[in-house]
Amino acid sequence: MPAKYVKTFAAACLLTLTAGAAHAQTADMTFFVSSAGSGKGADLGGLEGADAICQRLAQAAGVGGKTWRAYLSTQAAGGAAAVNARDRIGPGPWRDAKGVVIATSVADLHSASSNLTKQTALNEKGQVVNGRGDTPNTHDILTGSQPDGTAFGPGEDRTCGNYTKSGTDGAVMVGHHDRTGLDDSAAAKSWNSSHLSRGGCSQDALKGTGGAGLLYCFATN
Repeated sequence: MPAKYVKTFAAACLLTLTAGAAHAQTADMTFFVSSAGSGKGADLGGLEGADAICQRLAQAAGVGGKTWRAYLSTQAAGGAAAVNARDRIGPGPWRDAKGVVIATSVADLHSASSNLTKQTALNEKGQVVNGRGDTPNTHDILTGSQPDGTAFGPGEDRTCGNYTKSGTDGAVMVGHHDRTGLDDSAAAKSWNSSHLSRGGCSQDALKGTGGAGLLYCFATN
């Protein structure tokens, strides 16, 4: 076989092996930060719409055979009971796009031993999500949750109307996927409960504090 064909064949084999390895890693993925939100700020179309975003992105990444849900809590309203984010995501363990375990269980995820950091909170494409020091900073991830993954009580809006608002009214709790010791307070170090959005629920309001309406997505099976 002529040398040029040998080189071409070798390159093709290497590409195939590399793609196979990447697929094997992706197949194990059970957690990611969404690469996109709804584009309408915190208006996700409720929990159903948020789950659909996670499922769609997972499908595009080749792991749509799993059931994916957004890590979001809702507040009791209109006769409907509150929903806890921690109760929506299955039992674990969860792995990022590179196969790194971020938590072994729900309890582990909400403990000090959780391995959710900027290096492990990858999007569904296996890419690092922008955080503090990056342009733009998109480290505010929508959760509507307290640190233990439970819902806030009724009253003050902390879920942007259970993810149906996109104007100047309301607010939503966010967490920092890139939590570090450089943050000023214990709350700011939280991956799921750092601070409320300011200025409402619009896309621009979320951008104002370092967000883009992104979600934590977990496979329940």
